[in-house]
Parts: sequence; structure tokens; C-alpha cells
Amino acid sequence: MNWSREQLTALQRLLRLKQVLRRGWTRHPIPADQVESVADHSYGLALLCLLLCPADLNRERVLELALIHDLAEVETGDVIPADGVLPDLKRQQEKKALEELLREVPGSEYHLETLREYQQAATPEARWVKDVDKLEMYLQSLNYEADFSVDLQEFRDSSQRALVSLFSREKNDRA
Repeated sequence: MNWSREQLTALQRLLRLKQVLRRGWTRHPIPADQVESVADHSYGLALLCLLLCPADLNRERVLELALIHDLAEVETGDVIPADGVLPDLKRQQEKKALEELLREVPGSEYHLETLREYQQAATPEARWVKDVDKLEMYLQSLNYEADFSVDLQEFRDSSQRALVSLFSREKNDRA
């Protein structure tokens, strides 16, 4: 393949997601070198999606949603509820950031549509990935608690509705 210098630079920039820390964890006494990056989180989410994807959902689309959902954070950083940014403003900022990040990347319109689908929970796949995103956070909080004896109940509390949705779906699928 022949990639332009601009395309390679854009791809290189996207890989900086590995350096963006999940800020929610930094507010707690977790050693800085142990705080997961947004890329770590996205990998964890993609792995859970791969392993748990229900048969009635499009697994490929689920994985695309999982991998794209936080990509704009290369530019915006990890905006957390404590920042007080209104959800609509956060969505707009992420859309603008992803447009800029993907400007030189082939197929960028498709990836921007993927982000829109996720943000709006526009499909069963997007709604399911949003719920699994909370499951990933829940599980990560348990890992940090076990490793660092820190109370992260607030993260599990904030994920309860999504977990109820996931488990009720699982129960209905088995019935």
C-alpha cells in the first residue's frame, strides 16, 4: 500500500491513545504507573465484546463500536463526570476531535458514523456496547480494589443500570 506522509502521521497520532490515562482512576490512590490508559480500556472492552457478543448482534459492528467509542480522547482527553461537561457538549467535542483526527484516514466518514451510532445508542449493537463499557469499568474497579486496597464502589454504583440491562438480556436469551 502507498500511504501518504499525512496518513501515516494521522495513524501515528491515533496510537497516542495509549498515553491518555483514564482520569477517573487517577482521583484515587492507585499508583500512576498502574492506571490504565484509554487504549487499555478500549482493548478490555473489545475483548469482552468479542467473548460475550450475543448471537443476534453483528459481532463485527460491535467490535467497531468498541474500538471507536473513545478514540476522540486522543484529542479531548478523558472527560469525566466530575469535569462538569454537559453530555451534549462532550459529544460535540468528541465528534469534532474525531473529524480532525481521521481527516487523512481512508474511510473516515464510516468511522464518524460509527461514533455517532455509539453516542446516540442508535442500534441494539451500540446500546449493548455501552452496557459492556460499564461492565469493563466494573471489573477494572474490582481489579484495582484487590491490588491496591482502595474503595471504588462509586464506579460500581454508576454501572448498576447497565449491568441490570446486560444480565436481564442474558437471562432472556437463555429463556
